[in-house]
Amino acid sequence: MISTVNVTVPATTANLGPGFDCLGAALTLSNQFCFSLPPGDETVVITAIGAEAHLVTTDESNLAYQAFIRVYHHLKQAPPPVKIEIQLGVPLSRGLGSSATAIVGGLVGANKLAGSPLTVEVLMQLAIALEGHPDNVVPALVGGCCLSATGIDRDWELCEIPWHSSVIPIVAIPAFELSTKVARQVLPNSYSRADAVFNVAHLGLLLRGLETGNGEWLKAAMQDRIHQPYRQALIPGYEAVQTAALKAGAYGLVISGAGPTLLALANPQTAETVKDAIATAWTEQAFAVQVHRLQIDHQGAIAQTITK
Repeated sequence: MISTVNVTVPATTANLGPGFDCLGAALTLSNQFCFSLPPGDETVVITAIGAEAHLVTTDESNLAYQAFIRVYHHLKQAPPPVKIEIQLGVPLSRGLGSSATAIVGGLVGANKLAGSPLTVEVLMQLAIALEGHPDNVVPALVGGCCLSATGIDRDWELCEIPWHSSVIPIVAIPAFELSTKVARQVLPNSYSRADAVFNVAHLGLLLRGLETGNGEWLKAAMQDRIHQPYRQALIPGYEAVQTAALKAGAYGLVISGAGPTLLALANPQTAETVKDAIATAWTEQAFAVQVHRLQIDHQGAIAQTITK
């Protein structure tokens, strides 16, 4: 009988410029979730450790727990008492998919404790239903870079996007939050035909640039007219950081998810220079920032079990 499940779930970066709400990639930052069956009569015990642990809800509204019980509801079973221990490595409300890690962690943990009755495909559909859109939860679950679109029957069609090893992701995480709700409120309700065509063309070019590592394609492809022009004003110092990143040799700099984290793409020769330039530029704007040179996580959520 499985008594404990440890689940590691990677952070994600979504949109990547023109890929609004449909493109995301898993990164080598992660949150860890430990699910165990506690002794005694306690139904739910949730604890969290890490720099922002005080911001994590520890009652039954916790998102990892909500995802956990969703599996048992899907199986038409009563959820068991559970102890959830969360170790934070992904900053909250920063545009790096922290909520997606909780959703995926809860689903994978529950599925393992239940004996793995659900396939990855079913877990993916449950994750999308909980999150509302696929761009973060899909790569968090399966890893890599993923494009998501609705099929003819309205189910999701998911496509792995090759990511060339010479394309280096660099994330700049400022010491302030930006809620997804606020970031969505500034978006218009409709767009012109010209803007729609612009984004379709640049998304296609971005996919080819990521696959081939073609720097000229990537420089052009990271432009966007759907969300970034409206969200930039919510991120103090954005223009200064973008200018510094491009001057240092980045292919481009975009908002990660809903922000305020910014994502730059660079080649191996310029990556360190870009990283230092971003850190300097944002510090000069009087904001503390963490800048990380990362890699694409190709494993997705990893579960380890302990049996008794």
